[in-house]
Amino acid sequence: MTASDLMDASPAIPIGEDGPAFSAPWEAKVFAMTLSAYDAGLFTWKDWAQTLGAELAKDAPGAPCKPYYEHWLTAFEKLLATKGITSLADLASLQQAWDKAARATPHGEPIALKS
Repeated sequence: MTASDLMDASPAIPIGEDGPAFSAPWEAKVFAMTLSAYDAGLFTWKDWAQTLGAELAKDAPGAPCKPYYEHWLTAFEKLLATKGITSLADLASLQQAWDKAARATPHGEPIALKS
């Protein structure tokens, strides 16, 4: 499958004139990580589409919706945990460490996680 085929097979992916539409750099990064994980054989595209579709379906009709790529990130994390690649607890711990490092880093400096 090509990247174009994968985008066509993804539920409701925002597409602009030049391809996927991202409103922040992290969205493009999680998109690229998902494609890389798929390319590495960590999951099938059917698994991905079902997991993302289930996340998108959680928005109640008429209620404010979570931004699309927040659903994408949640689906990616859940799929990695379901496949035994990582755990949601490990991801939460990493997010806390990243948040702590970001708060401790002066603006404009690179953020470094300490082991």
